[in-house]
Amino acid sequence: MTEPSISADLAPLGDGAPGPAVVKAVIPAAGLGTRFLPATKATPKEMLPVVDRPAIQYVVEEAVRAGLSDVLMITGRGKRSLEDHFDRAWELEAALEAKGDKDRLEQIRESAYLADIHYTRQGDPRGLGHAVLCADHHVGDDPFAVLLGDDLIDERDELLTRMIGVQRRTKGSVVALMEVDPSQVHLYGCAAVETTGVDDVVRVTGMVEKPDPKDAPSNLAVIGRYVLHPRVFEVLKETKPGRGNEIQLTDALQDLAQSPDQAGGGVYGVIFKGRRYDTGDRLDYLKAVVRLATEREDLGPDLRSFLREFVAELPAE
Repeated sequence: MTEPSISADLAPLGDGAPGPAVVKAVIPAAGLGTRFLPATKATPKEMLPVVDRPAIQYVVEEAVRAGLSDVLMITGRGKRSLEDHFDRAWELEAALEAKGDKDRLEQIRESAYLADIHYTRQGDPRGLGHAVLCADHHVGDDPFAVLLGDDLIDERDELLTRMIGVQRRTKGSVVALMEVDPSQVHLYGCAAVETTGVDDVVRVTGMVEKPDPKDAPSNLAVIGRYVLHPRVFEVLKETKPGRGNEIQLTDALQDLAQSPDQAGGGVYGVIFKGRRYDTGDRLDYLKAVVRLATEREDLGPDLRSFLREFVAELPAE
């Protein structure tokens, strides 16, 4: 696998030799999925299908495309099906092989060979910051990526490789930012920023978790992609529970943003303007399934035709 290159336009962010390569990804997957009950009573929300693949597989595939070959999933009770999905299914493979169904056989084998996937449990549901802290021993002293399973990034749009390039150039931490309607900023972490001389990259000067719209420093929301310097672990160990009585990753990043002159300090943001699908909300989840299915060669033509007819028959509001 080819290591992602650092774009020449990132030169204003720093000079000298680039930082170490980023090869590890952390995927927090211990949430209860209460917004999707009763479907998630016995099925992890990460395993809900987006067309014909579970949401978590899209996230792992994104990490692999960005050159991350070592994936750690932070899981909890009732998440065993995640491990099963990324494992070999010998009986199913044998049945498909006996039928000569090579296409489906290839599909189910693919997930078992995507990456070197590890698992550890988050014993207590103490927030995203605590989930990331659970990766401390596995990650060690190198920068790493964090991918949240609720956010799917369209594979045609570059984000994670760009973030890795920014991290290696700045040797700090990097968050993904996206402009949202100001009325929606209370649903996200929000960043105060200043320009850097690179169009899609900003320096983060402060962060607030789910602020009241009137108190928000901007309409730039933090979405579920991070590339972090390992110093974040030291900060998380000292971070007190914040909003929701949970250890917030946003609070730790706020500390790092305010110490840019220290090793591993400084936080940057990559402003993403591509296609993002929010599968953590029921309505947005349905929209994501429809959007992705309509673009498939095997499903798109018939589904688009159906949707046109269906919409035409809807009563006027």
